[in-house]
Amino acid sequence: MLARIWSAALIGVDAVKVGVEVDVSGGLPGIVVVGLPDTAVQESRERVKAAVRNAGLPFPMRKIVVNLTPADLRKEGPSFDLPISIGILAASEQIDTELLEDHLFLGELSLDGGLRPVAGVMAIAAAAQRLGIIGLVVPADNAREAAVVPGLKVYGFKRLTEVADFLNHPEGNLPIQLDGEAELARSRANALDLRDVKGQAQARRALEIAAAGGHNLIFVGPPGSGKTMLARRLPSILPPLSFAEALEVTQIHSVAGLLKDKGSLVSTRPFRSPHHSASGPSLVGGGSFPRPGEISLAHRGILFLDELTEFKRDVLEFLRQPLEDGQVTISRTRQSVSFPAQFTLVASTNPCACGYFGDSVQPCTCTPRNREHYWARLSGPLMDRIDLQVVVSRLKPEEMTRYAQGEDSAAVRMRVQAARDRAHQRFKAEPALQCNADMQSRHLQLWCPLDEATRQLLEGAVRKLGLSARATDRILKVARTIADLDESASLQIHHVAEAIQYRTIDRMQ
Repeated sequence: MLARIWSAALIGVDAVKVGVEVDVSGGLPGIVVVGLPDTAVQESRERVKAAVRNAGLPFPMRKIVVNLTPADLRKEGPSFDLPISIGILAASEQIDTELLEDHLFLGELSLDGGLRPVAGVMAIAAAAQRLGIIGLVVPADNAREAAVVPGLKVYGFKRLTEVADFLNHPEGNLPIQLDGEAELARSRANALDLRDVKGQAQARRALEIAAAGGHNLIFVGPPGSGKTMLARRLPSILPPLSFAEALEVTQIHSVAGLLKDKGSLVSTRPFRSPHHSASGPSLVGGGSFPRPGEISLAHRGILFLDELTEFKRDVLEFLRQPLEDGQVTISRTRQSVSFPAQFTLVASTNPCACGYFGDSVQPCTCTPRNREHYWARLSGPLMDRIDLQVVVSRLKPEEMTRYAQGEDSAAVRMRVQAARDRAHQRFKAEPALQCNADMQSRHLQLWCPLDEATRQLLEGAVRKLGLSARATDRILKVARTIADLDESASLQIHHVAEAIQYRTIDRMQ
């Protein structure tokens, strides 16, 4: 007898529907799996056989052929264990086949018939909902993750026998009920707060501008000046994730297998901080079957590169295209996969190799040639893409001993949200724009007109600092954000002047 079950395969952060056809016929007993399976899928033959027997269900001692369609799509991972076993039970007439046409199955089997969680369930659930699938049958540990997707009935089970009972008696099982909006509302508050930062008025101002406009930011200063402390508090002043954004972020983390400790929904903006020994593929993603890297895991959040100059130069060059396009495309022989990568880059570095150039206390031991070589680790095109370049100085003794707290994150976040609301109002006709940092040259001509005095100021800065056209555009984007924070409809000369001040590294070189 022939049976067909529906499952799914991951392609990047998306999923495609996969048919699992099982034929039980006469011949020597055994299982043959065809349809471009990888090693994990091939090994499912032994797992399925042991799981069915140990679950107390009869295993047909006949020839079993399993075909995974479409045949030209590579199938990987253990998530096909459950649909293969259900197909065998259906083809041997042990379960009812009425629900098989409009339900999708996935899950890994243990040898005792238990169901183990698999990665990418959120992405598969979203694809199933788009394809008109009515129900999704998954391991119990994946049920809440899948149930976040609206418009889909999700059933979670712990054992193979429970799935068989569900197919034979569906009326006794209710789908998982989960309110995604409520899950998002229960997000934990950020434990880090700007009120803990002493002094550093200019750095705090830069954080506010970066949050309001989505601008990339680098802090330059001696060791112990608070660069990392400041960077880690940026998420606390960002607007909260919307439900649609939370679904996007959760889908990426689901594909990467990182949802085990995060519940059903990623409810706070990601903050990724890879070590400076990270490789290029670990940043952008890759592998034989491409998986998201750090910059995609930072989607809708922050990618923090501490000690930027310690990263290999060729690794940093991987960031240039994602910073411009907001996505990463990984090409392989059989397929090309795109991962979303709309993130804010925040970096920190010392001003020189010894770390004390320009410090008011510790003298610098580097020669001008050494400092030049140190900064040569960062390419000009990469630095052009960093909008805010801020020097963080050592705190004064009176600032270190003062117990007075600064302005807290909640107050700053209100101003950031108000500035973003003004930008969104301006972007009504351009829904692809999320923040000022996303604007292109044509948008600057429309929303950033300059009077004669402001134009001359900007021209002078371009000549003196040797700025590129890209860096000039980014000054205007920062100025537009400063104007939004200032509740100004038009750019004023002091907005552009402040934006120019954030080209610190250009002035140092």
